[in-house]
Amino acid sequence: MQPANTLEPGRIARQAILNEDRAVFGYELFDRSVAGDQHTAASDAQLLFNMLSSADTESLAGKKILFLNCTHDSLAGGYLDLIAPERVVLEIPPLPISQVQHIETRLAGLQDVQRRGFRMAFDYSVLTRSYESWLPLASFIKFDLSILKPEVVASFVRLAKEKSRAQLIAEKVETSAQHQLLAGLGVKLFQGYWFAKPVIVPGQAVRPAQANILQLINLVRKQASTDDIEEVLKRDPTLSFNLLRFINSAGFGARSEVTSFKHAVMLLGLNRLFKWAALLLTTSRAGDTAPAVGTTAVVRGRLMELLATELLPAEDRDNAFVVGVFSLLDTMLGISMAEAMATLTLPEEITQALLRHTGTLAPLLDLTIACETGDDVAFATAIAALGLTNNQVNWAHLQALAWAETMGQDS
Repeated sequence: MQPANTLEPGRIARQAILNEDRAVFGYELFDRSVAGDQHTAASDAQLLFNMLSSADTESLAGKKILFLNCTHDSLAGGYLDLIAPERVVLEIPPLPISQVQHIETRLAGLQDVQRRGFRMAFDYSVLTRSYESWLPLASFIKFDLSILKPEVVASFVRLAKEKSRAQLIAEKVETSAQHQLLAGLGVKLFQGYWFAKPVIVPGQAVRPAQANILQLINLVRKQASTDDIEEVLKRDPTLSFNLLRFINSAGFGARSEVTSFKHAVMLLGLNRLFKWAALLLTTSRAGDTAPAVGTTAVVRGRLMELLATELLPAEDRDNAFVVGVFSLLDTMLGISMAEAMATLTLPEEITQALLRHTGTLAPLLDLTIACETGDDVAFATAIAALGLTNNQVNWAHLQALAWAETMGQDS
């Protein structure tokens, strides 16, 4: 699946950082196999090595900012010479209380990192008097909402705006109320999972554009005639435009331009048309759904598909992809998962995983979701149940992130 690696890497986890439009701005990558702040220069280097040794990392870093946790000792490591600094932000921790006398001693090393072109992120402690010499180096300042009370956050945000030009990031944002509070204070970057939680509106109807995609999926699943499928495409200009744009893209490799819907359907085949329609649903969201939901769904789908290549027969891989994409179907449509699934005719394996959390695809979904959360126990349980190695999961995880970039979900 991936090239052999003589190092046994840690378990990479990610958290998306969203901009004010709730699209993905960047990702924080961290080693979940290291508890809390106990990572070392060696574990930092190992994480970075694993990231760099994965194919298509250029695609991932080409559009999104990557935030990497560091230690002060690791900043002096030669491995930073391996990467271009333009798309990398180094997260610098405060010193332990027992070492605050070394704040000024560490300053020269941080200034050297900045001279090399790297941007740095600090937590809110950089706004205190003890760290005032570090503050001019801050490109980003992060506020942890699990630690800071709302009134304290407001004070720190005002102070940051007065004393620095750093971009402000609210992290551990778990509710819409927290997001609105921080946005009201002028914070424009957010890290947390509030955006992926479904907001169910009583009486919510599926939008016409979404209904057409759902109808297309059902027709494909029923192996309807090409004429019936073509009729749906003709009825929805956006749907038909997206299909022709996809099939005429360089990635698809058509020898000549395809202008007929019937020809497009025949070239794709029903299996790929099913997968394409599922993917298209991620770009057709309910009214106030964050663009990052679509990006997250695409990453989940691709990650499940890649993991399935290690574990399941070829015919199950498309189903794995669809389970990942549809795992956020309730959020995308604004209705419950049960209601969403009732509108579709899907293979039993997909229904089992999404509605009853059973079947062969459920453990893959568990692992896929664990890759984007801080639940180390869930991750360890899932990877052990599937018998996968850290290297296999990390490779697939980073490939999925890079692949989502090529899809342009929130561009």
